[in-house]
Amino acid sequence: MATAKAAEGVARQPEAAGKIQGVLILGLAIIESLTIYALVVGLILIFANPFKDLFIG
Repeated sequence: MATAKAAEGVARQPEAAGKIQGVLILGLAIIESLTIYALVVGLILIFANPFKDLFIG
């Protein structure tokens, strides 16, 4: 969706392509980092669950 809106923005204002591309790359990097953080937290909760004593105990 973000890529489609960026392409639409470049189609409307081709002279702003550099600025739109920079903002798009920054936004995609933030989204990607959030998914990596969620994956790490999920793996920690699966394999090294710090709360298992509260539930199993």
